[in-house]
Amino acid sequence: MALVLDPSSRYVAPTNLMEPSDSLPIFDVQQVPLHFPIAADFVAAQVANNVLVLALSTNRILRIDLDTPQDIDDIELPKKSSEIGLIRKMFLDPSASHLIISTTLGENYYLHTQSRQPKALSRLKSVSIESIAWNPSMPTASTREILIGTTDGNIYETYIEPSTEFYRREEKFVSAVYRVPDASPVTGICVQPIASRSDQRRVLVATYGRLLHFIGHAGPVRQGREGGGSIYADLFQRETPSVHEASNPSATAPSSLAVSPSNVRVIPSEGSSERDFAWLSSEGIYHGQLTSDTPFEDAKLVPRSKFPATESARGGRKMIQDPITAMTLSQWHVLALVEGRVVAVNRLNGEFVHEQTVMEPRQPTLGFLTDVTQGTYWIFTSNEIFEVSANDEDRDVWKVFLREQKFEEALRYARGHAQRDAVLTASGDSLAKEGRFLEAAKVWGKSSKGFEEVCLTMIDNKEYDALRKYLLSQLSTYKKSSIMQRLMVTSWVVELFMSKLNSLDDNLATKAELAEGATTGDIKGELGTIQDEFREFVTMYKADLDKKLVYDIISSHGREAELLFFATATNDYNYVLSYWVQREKWTEALNVLQRQTEPEVFYKYSSVLMTHAATGLTASVSLNQNQAVRYLNFIIVNHPNPSAAVHNTLISLHASSSSTSEAGLLTYLQSQPSSPPPYDADFALRLCIQHDRVQSCIHIYSAMGQYQQAVELALEHDDIELAAIVADRPEGNDKLRKKLWLLVAEKKIRQPGTGIKEAMEFLRRCELLRIEDLIPFFPDFVVIDDFKDEICAALEDYSRRIDELRQEMDNSALTAGQIRNEIAGLDARYAIVEPGEKCWICALPLLSRQFFVFPCQHAFHSDCLGKEVLEGAGGKKKYIRDLQALLSKGDLPSARREEIVKELDGLVAEACILCGDHAIKQIDKPFILATDTEDEWAL
Repeated sequence: MALVLDPSSRYVAPTNLMEPSDSLPIFDVQQVPLHFPIAADFVAAQVANNVLVLALSTNRILRIDLDTPQDIDDIELPKKSSEIGLIRKMFLDPSASHLIISTTLGENYYLHTQSRQPKALSRLKSVSIESIAWNPSMPTASTREILIGTTDGNIYETYIEPSTEFYRREEKFVSAVYRVPDASPVTGICVQPIASRSDQRRVLVATYGRLLHFIGHAGPVRQGREGGGSIYADLFQRETPSVHEASNPSATAPSSLAVSPSNVRVIPSEGSSERDFAWLSSEGIYHGQLTSDTPFEDAKLVPRSKFPATESARGGRKMIQDPITAMTLSQWHVLALVEGRVVAVNRLNGEFVHEQTVMEPRQPTLGFLTDVTQGTYWIFTSNEIFEVSANDEDRDVWKVFLREQKFEEALRYARGHAQRDAVLTASGDSLAKEGRFLEAAKVWGKSSKGFEEVCLTMIDNKEYDALRKYLLSQLSTYKKSSIMQRLMVTSWVVELFMSKLNSLDDNLATKAELAEGATTGDIKGELGTIQDEFREFVTMYKADLDKKLVYDIISSHGREAELLFFATATNDYNYVLSYWVQREKWTEALNVLQRQTEPEVFYKYSSVLMTHAATGLTASVSLNQNQAVRYLNFIIVNHPNPSAAVHNTLISLHASSSSTSEAGLLTYLQSQPSSPPPYDADFALRLCIQHDRVQSCIHIYSAMGQYQQAVELALEHDDIELAAIVADRPEGNDKLRKKLWLLVAEKKIRQPGTGIKEAMEFLRRCELLRIEDLIPFFPDFVVIDDFKDEICAALEDYSRRIDELRQEMDNSALTAGQIRNEIAGLDARYAIVEPGEKCWICALPLLSRQFFVFPCQHAFHSDCLGKEVLEGAGGKKKYIRDLQALLSKGDLPSARREEIVKELDGLVAEACILCGDHAIKQIDKPFILATDTEDEWAL
């Protein structure tokens, strides 16, 4: 036979751009014309992946690819209908690769897409298949594990793989895995994977009166042994299903299970692979989402009573026919076939949105089918095919979500500015009513809600944080040409930022909000966040800010840090440099100076920076190319008396240079006088120490007279030759020279790899060193032969010194003898006192009482001399008084008395008071005393 399918009749949505989609019906049903040269009726039909499969009453199967409808596969079953019965049902998998045919006598056949010969499924013989759950992975080479529901309530699991071997069965195994409780026919079954749990499966089983939901782990498939055994048996045995039962189940009412197409976006989780389900039973259409472990909790029922019924006459009486004969699921609607009419019910709100008559009321149908991969819908009768096309099906979905206050979903499906604005406005109003002003501000900022109304609402509720967020959102909606609006809003935002920062600082200072549960750390964290937001705002909108106005706003709040950041962000280097210089932050000032190119700014601040940060101010180039070094050298050479700052700057440049050579710095230092140096020696020394200029440090130490520090520094860096040179510099101070050379000697002798002879030869450069000074520095076990000559020379020198000392001792003994003779001769010395001689103190006659005469011919009364000596005795005064007190006692022995008199005379007459030390001590004594009278000195 031949069948012609006219593809040009398939409905295509209008492409006329002048006709908006809202003016078209959501669904449109068109009949697909068929031309049969041989009369035949359809007994079963299936559609999947744009492939149409029709079973004729003659047990012939037509397979039509709708992309090339002129090519039709005409396939016959391998046996006569009298042997196997007529085709009762067909089941086509979503990929259109596998077709299972069930007959009225319980025979079942399998046909692969690449074959034209159906193969008998012997292991499924006498099984009346009512429904099939295909593998969710949609394999094409084999069916892999599938579930089969039967008319007697059993569920089997099988694995079918086509084979060319004659004796090999198509099905690898067949296992009974479950039986529904009431043994009623399994009118629908489906398997879905769990998006978030790849090792689990969801199974829905529908009967006339029950809908069962299983969820659990499916058994693993061993590598290389696919089809080796059941993977669903454990799931059915281990898991207890959740059950939804119809109130008045009827086995005569149509029953089916449908799952939404695979390209449906499940709400609310966008991008999820979960789908929706619908179950047709005697009570109506029960539908919900397969997005949780308990899908029946949120499922809804569209009762049969809501569908319009058709009256018919029978036996003189009017009867209401069972209205729903078939149903399926589209993206957003339940499509039901109600007595020849296609009725669309919105799944979200249960509203009836479309109704179209397509056939006679009592005309029987073969099913209402969905091509889940293509998202197309088909109605089959015994001799007609209808295609249901969706036209902009989700056009009103946003309204449904908006009425249910599901604003995120509504916004996702809103089209155009007007729809989005309506959703945003309503969402903001709802958030504000709930007191969530911060969130409302963000939403209102993207809507067309009145600016004044929103601002007043925020101010009335004292929600200044929300107001700030709203203004920031509004800024993103203004065009660049809206200069005035952007200026006003940005200035207002700056004011709000400053008020918020001050409020947080006050809270930290007074701990005002700590009683409300906020910790100090929380407030500090919020403060840091607001500061970051302000910096981000300034960076983004600095072109819209009026500099003078912002300076005034921030200054009025006393926010110096924010003022400084704004000045930096707007390249106001003059202000920033002035700020850092006033605070003597030289490094920060240099960093700012390096980021600008205005010569006037350099000239203005270079002088102060040259004084305090000369190194950082100059360019980082080699000394030979550094023009500052060249200029300073010129000033030093040609200027008669350059200031110390010039010399210090030059030293700074040399010391901080990246070059490791100190030649330039040493040359300069050696060319300058050392007492006093024209530079600040302490400053130069600190710089050289900071930059590890060792030789320059040693030179400066030497110039300052700190030779020991210079030698120690040179030895610390193992420069023994330089240390020896410095050790010879203290001219005229042999003691210091010897001390310094001992330091050098110790380092030289203990230097690894230095021999004894080499060390001794080096140390001969200093004539002050002796072998006995050096011996402590040598190792304990040293061979004396290495410095035998030095020891012999030292011993000869000691011998000469001993002879010299012996001669000096002989001379001293001779001198001592002569002194003793002179002392003995003193006992025979005498002095002549002339008559009338007077005392040099009291001017009375000397011979009137006891007196003393000195070799200088000065004579004094004993009491006058004792009184004068006692006044100037100093530390001996107490001792003299003690001796005088002893003499006043009359009980002293004569010998002791003579001894005391002799000792006292010795103290009093030790020296002439006019020629000896006593006269020198009286040099500051005035000639006229306070006790003297004027007559005594009158001329």
